[in-house]
Amino acid sequence: MTPTPKDTSTPPASPSSTNVNVSTEPTGGSIWTATRVIALIFTVLEVLLLVRFTLKLLGANAEQALVSAIYGITEPLVAPFRGIFAQPAGTPVVEIATLLSIIFFVLVAALIVAIARAVTGKRTGSTA
Repeated sequence: MTPTPKDTSTPPASPSSTNVNVSTEPTGGSIWTATRVIALIFTVLEVLLLVRFTLKLLGANAEQALVSAIYGITEPLVAPFRGIFAQPAGTPVVEIATLLSIIFFVLVAALIVAIARAVTGKRTGSTA
């Protein structure tokens, strides 16, 4: 008698045999979300400050509604940095206070994200 060849084809997958990897360990999704929200908020502030700096640099008309709105929104962010360095007399072309506030907010955002990661114990780039 000749042996019958074995069927080596894979059976069709049924809906109940779908392979899904589910981890029971926390994935750190909440810290990822928190750091992304923090980064988003500070990025919006920094972009507004960069727009203000550019408008001042190019001598935009402060009477125009959009320019006035951007100056109004960003003024509270720039005000604490006024007077740190003397502004040259005449029309301010480079507003030093705005540059200082941009640097400050970049550093604060980095610090907050680093603290959030340190508190949760998440290490990026480490392998076990």
